[in-house]
Amino acid sequence: MYRKVVFFILLFIPFAGKAQFNTDKLVAVGRSALYYEDYVLSIQYFNQAISSKPYLYEPWFYRAVAKYYLGDYIGSERDCSQAINLNPFVVKNYELRGLVRIQQEKYEEAISDYVLALKYDPENDGLWNNRVLCRIHGKDYDGALADVDTMLTKWSRNSRVYSMQSEIYLLRKDTVKAMEALEKSIEINPYDASTWAVRSGISLKREAWDKAEEYLSRAIHLQSDNAGYYINRALARLKRNNLRGAMDDYDTALDLEPDNFLGHYNRGLLRAHVGDDNMAILDFDFVLKLEPDNIMALFNRAILLDKTGDLRGAIRDYSKVIKKFPNFWTGLLHRAECYRRLGMVKQAEADEFKVYKARLYKSLYGVQPRMSKDQIRRQSDVNPEKYNQIVVADDAEVEQKYKSEYRGLVQNRASDMDYMPMYELSYEYVGSEISRYIPFDRQVDAFNTVSEKLMDDGSLTKKIYISNGLHNLDEKRVSEYFKYIDGLTAKLTSSKDTDSLMPLLLRRALAYSEIQNFDSAIEDFNTYIEIDSISSLAYWQRAICLFKANEVKTSQSKGMAMKTTNVLSDISKALENNPQCAYLYYNRGNVYALLKDYGNAIEDYGKAIEIDENMAEAYYNRGLSYLFVNNKESSNRDLSKAGELGLYKAYSIMKKNR
Repeated sequence: MYRKVVFFILLFIPFAGKAQFNTDKLVAVGRSALYYEDYVLSIQYFNQAISSKPYLYEPWFYRAVAKYYLGDYIGSERDCSQAINLNPFVVKNYELRGLVRIQQEKYEEAISDYVLALKYDPENDGLWNNRVLCRIHGKDYDGALADVDTMLTKWSRNSRVYSMQSEIYLLRKDTVKAMEALEKSIEINPYDASTWAVRSGISLKREAWDKAEEYLSRAIHLQSDNAGYYINRALARLKRNNLRGAMDDYDTALDLEPDNFLGHYNRGLLRAHVGDDNMAILDFDFVLKLEPDNIMALFNRAILLDKTGDLRGAIRDYSKVIKKFPNFWTGLLHRAECYRRLGMVKQAEADEFKVYKARLYKSLYGVQPRMSKDQIRRQSDVNPEKYNQIVVADDAEVEQKYKSEYRGLVQNRASDMDYMPMYELSYEYVGSEISRYIPFDRQVDAFNTVSEKLMDDGSLTKKIYISNGLHNLDEKRVSEYFKYIDGLTAKLTSSKDTDSLMPLLLRRALAYSEIQNFDSAIEDFNTYIEIDSISSLAYWQRAICLFKANEVKTSQSKGMAMKTTNVLSDISKALENNPQCAYLYYNRGNVYALLKDYGNAIEDYGKAIEIDENMAEAYYNRGLSYLFVNNKESSNRDLSKAGELGLYKAYSIMKKNR
């Protein structure tokens, strides 16, 4: 009887082939893949939708979004244009094409898109904002100010508009009006970190170091994870001779952004200034990994290698600098001294003679202090005589902010403090961030072993892993999955043996989940569970699919609450049949954390840790949950353990929440 039921249900399960998908479903599944940042996969779905109904604008638009994130701005612009041709009244088409054109520095064309978009949606402040930024990049400051004036008539209590106005005045070198606009912005909203940062930028330019430090401290209090704020405050503290405070700021900035060029370079100078030469060398080593031909870093490292006794290393670096600047007399004298200490008298005398002639005829040489806290150079200023000056970015305050404005996400995927993701079943192994940690579960291992024995055709046998984190499929892998699903479907429709049919059905459900087709995956899991109601694996992965499908739907409907009851139910049923699975307790903890039910989340993470004391993610997530209930002692203990196990970003969370 069960066998007949199974075959009857299977007759109505959709095939994976392209023709069987209706266009709405193709677009829906493509948007799901887009949400989970699987852009290549999403393009495959939108391609099918376009082939089926090329007169619909939505597949063209969403394919443009995917191409935007893949950096194919030309292709994205082309798709946007086609979407506009098909439906010229949809604002988001112009909005995206504007962003794409900005990435190609086509600011005038982007402005024309925003003009059209504002015709249909004049109350969209984001469109006004981007048009202002485009005018700024085109140096049309009068036009930008005119747009800002219009925005102020519409949103007179929007502090960001005043902040933007102040930045335009700064670019016009009118600091008085810039300060007036900033004061108004702060009056409306004193809790905007970027406004305090802009105000600090004015103080830095005026060399009002005490005010700059005060304003940056306020910005950091409001936004403690911005590395640029710490680097700028370090400069202000250096000018006030607060070397310890400056060093702390550079350390914090580099905890937040380990690859920050300015942080490593300036900390290297500061370390050299206080005599911590070996640590300073490490900073300049890092800078030179980022920019191997950076003359200023080479010369600073050469001096430090010289001081610490690595004379040949110092000569190597001095020589690279001198090759670039043959008349850099300071470098020649330093290299000559190294040659003499190595007994290479001939080479030393050659360098010294060059300097002697320069002194005699040109009087170009003068002694410089080891580090000058009184002088600052721009990053683009490559003058070896300024090797010991603190570096600041070129027009950092404006450029960085505008860049981040332009890269605002097209899809709105909100998140608070990020928890580590759930563990799921997958054909694609994406391991824990801890490289030494390999997830293992007896029931998963048993399924792999049994299903391999049942299947004659090795092409349908794929190992199932326990995976942690998102993974993206390339075009080849996407095609392979479609073929794999077709093969499984053909086998399912021809099978007469229920025992061999069941693992095939589970495998097809997993394959559907790999290509983000959660609805079809859930249908297969439903069928499987009707026949085998105690399958922990089916409940486990169905919970994952339900969670992801709900998350996508929630993101697309403003105000819609995330549905979690069915997810919790499935994880609990999976636990009934696999009570020693740490990953299921961990997953349920994640759902409770999403619901802000931190008590149950902490309890489930604790159970996961009891079963597997090496699961760093469980310590990390429990540490965050403790933090949200203001139990800092327990939070720090768990985060410390997570860091000890190799999840090093736990340390930055600890540092920010001391």
